[in-house]
Amino acid sequence: MTLHFIAMDPETNGDHCPTIWFDDDVQEFVIRGWKAGPDLKAKCLESGPIPDTEAVVRLPVRMAEVLSEMLDAAAGTAVR
Repeated sequence: MTLHFIAMDPETNGDHCPTIWFDDDVQEFVIRGWKAGPDLKAKCLESGPIPDTEAVVRLPVRMAEVLSEMLDAAAGTAVR
């Protein structure tokens, strides 16, 4: 596995931070975010079931630029 760090939420202190990586071996994004609470999870379930192998996570909107970096990484232009 070749996991490349893309970015961490810039407004956190380095602990318990939403973070994004890119695994170029399997061409997947790896995202660590805050767990969805029961109300959000229930709302997401309205669109269909969530298998045990998946999770709903939240990222702050201030990470929009980071999400753009994530897409650049997928295109092969910004892997660090």
